[in-house]
Amino acid sequence: MPEIEFDGHGSLSTTTESDRQHEYQRNIKDEICAHRAGVNCIAIDRFEGRYLISGGAEASVKLWDLAIATNTQYQFTNRPTAVVKKSATSHQYGVTHLCFYPFDSLAFISSSFDHKLKVYSTETMTASATFDLESVIYSHSLSPIASHLLVACATQHSAVRLVDLRSGSSTHSLAGHQRAVLSVAWSPHEEYILASGGSDGTTRLWDIRRSSNSLGVLDLEDSVGVVGEDGLGKNARHRNHGKAHTDAVNGVVWTDDGQYLVTASHDERVRVWDMSTGANALSHFGPTIQNTHLSTLLPLLVPSNILKPGKQAMFYPNQNEILMFDLFDGTLLKRLRFSGVAAAPVRGYTTQGGPRNRTTSLAWKAGDVGFYSAHSDGAIRAWVPVTPEDIEADKDMAQEANGDEDENRKRKRDALEEIFRDLTRQKITFT
Repeated sequence: MPEIEFDGHGSLSTTTESDRQHEYQRNIKDEICAHRAGVNCIAIDRFEGRYLISGGAEASVKLWDLAIATNTQYQFTNRPTAVVKKSATSHQYGVTHLCFYPFDSLAFISSSFDHKLKVYSTETMTASATFDLESVIYSHSLSPIASHLLVACATQHSAVRLVDLRSGSSTHSLAGHQRAVLSVAWSPHEEYILASGGSDGTTRLWDIRRSSNSLGVLDLEDSVGVVGEDGLGKNARHRNHGKAHTDAVNGVVWTDDGQYLVTASHDERVRVWDMSTGANALSHFGPTIQNTHLSTLLPLLVPSNILKPGKQAMFYPNQNEILMFDLFDGTLLKRLRFSGVAAAPVRGYTTQGGPRNRTTSLAWKAGDVGFYSAHSDGAIRAWVPVTPEDIEADKDMAQEANGDEDENRKRKRDALEEIFRDLTRQKITFT
């Protein structure tokens, strides 16, 4: 696989092989970044894994074609195929979250610090609908399985907001959190079940069909769960008190089988919950976890179909690195580190309290064993496993690249040896 860089400036994407060679031969000292003010979020379509969208701190949204870099041996610079710049009809402030439609990659949804939720056409990159929630939207979620088109929104308001894309209504809300809601996620197997995390330290579960909506909260001190009469929750009382974390919960993610929920918090803990009972699974990830930024921070769970049965793995977006853990026993499996570039400051955006190359978002590429990461230094990075074949190929390429240099060294060494032999044949007198 070629080394891929994302350059969000200059001309739009070019796809010919001669253009790729030109990109490969460019000055490698040029600073390359997708968004100069930082990348807040990314998303990849779940059908082909071909298109990536990125949202910047400067309010722009960019579309990237990941298939362009396929079957090229060169270092490749990917350029956006389309860009939505800050304007009167687009977002006015930094983009906070992005997601493709679950059933159609021809549309995607964006949210922003400007209080707006927008629906875009991927083909035209124009907004077909805009919802003003009159509050900062930290993240949103659209169910991957539901027949309804309800977008759950986590906002500065203490209630989860539901936007109905069919009717255009945004009046329904789920009250229960005491302060701002930072993260929401629909269950991948129960279309009416929703989880939310708030700055009050609670993680709540909701059934939007119920009149009271709330199913209760998760309690960090409960490692048994609510089992009910039959051990499966029958006639069990709902837990209405307790906290999942001791500080704000800004990340809520389901495993793809819906059996576990993963939460991340400002208390710098990641917890795993058995959703059959709501019990704390007591996974411990050690002291390496860092989480201090107000924005939503979502761990990336590796699809279960590429792992051994019974295994789950998690990539965690840490400050200056990405950490890979075993989800259940908390073992640190891998550290992925990177160097940053200088990102330009932008009005209304500050990096106080965190480094400029903070990891902001992770996205898995469908149909592949690899993922992409977004960073506050403006970069988007691609990650793939390194196989023994890759190592051998890299060695071969390095030997080819160094071939001319080795020949030059050999000629110099031969010349020096010849001079030394000539000198030793001569009679030398010291006076």
